[in-house]
Amino acid sequence: MAQEGRRSRFGTAGRLAFFPARVAARASRGPLEAAEEHLVPELSRLIDRALAQSLPEELVHSLVEHRVLERMAAEFAETGALDQAVENALASPHTQELTDRIVNSEQMRSAIREIVASPEVRKAVSQQTVGFVDELAGAIRARARRLDDRMDRGHAAATTPFAGVATRATALTADALLIIAIFTALSGFVALISSLVGTLRPTWLVGVLLGSGWTLVAGGYLVLFWSGTGRTPGMNLLRVRVRDGSGGPPSVGRAIVRALTTWISIVPFFAGYLPVLFDRRRRGLPDLVAGTEVVYFEPDG
Repeated sequence: MAQEGRRSRFGTAGRLAFFPARVAARASRGPLEAAEEHLVPELSRLIDRALAQSLPEELVHSLVEHRVLERMAAEFAETGALDQAVENALASPHTQELTDRIVNSEQMRSAIREIVASPEVRKAVSQQTVGFVDELAGAIRARARRLDDRMDRGHAAATTPFAGVATRATALTADALLIIAIFTALSGFVALISSLVGTLRPTWLVGVLLGSGWTLVAGGYLVLFWSGTGRTPGMNLLRVRVRDGSGGPPSVGRAIVRALTTWISIVPFFAGYLPVLFDRRRRGLPDLVAGTEVVYFEPDG
């Protein structure tokens, strides 16, 4: 009973001792909450006012003027901390996972497709391709013309406009390859038709048709371009053209005569072009017979 009396007296005394603190806490709770509601907006306005002044710009200007960031970067680079940080970032599995997700994402693929299909990329690729072809063709032309000058044995002037053996042979080779491609395409078309309607008989007739077809394709190719523009695609690549006495493209008759004489000149190991090495106008047998000549030219513009 004595102990309970002491507890009761101590509890009452304790409550009496803490009563002023509780009263003070209840009394100050309202003002503190009101002060907090007032201070937060006021602090926000102070921050906005500070950022609106010239202090941030001056701080940034001072950092740039004194090259603070550059010095920090140089210090990181000297100590190796920057390299180590980059290596750690690259070696992290999270970096590899993130890279794989980005590369394999549909957004990245869509972006790549849009970039590749863009007109700017197509134009750049086209310009690069055309520029490379022009550069290659220019190198071939320059080398062929130097060989022309070496092979004419001094019979032609140094500034002669007439094309020599090397240039004409290169142009003829290019035309021969193109004729072969055309004849191959036509032969494939004829073979397709034959497979549908049946093989031609007898065999010798097929051989005659193939031989005559090659002659017709090659002859028609040369006559068409010579009489039309004065130059075949191969001659245009080497910047040479054939002309008659008037300076224009030869007529159809002259072109036919020149084509037939070209075939005759080629058969005996191109012996028909030996006069090009000795003639001052660099004319071969086809030119002498058809009354034509082959000259260099430069495109207009």
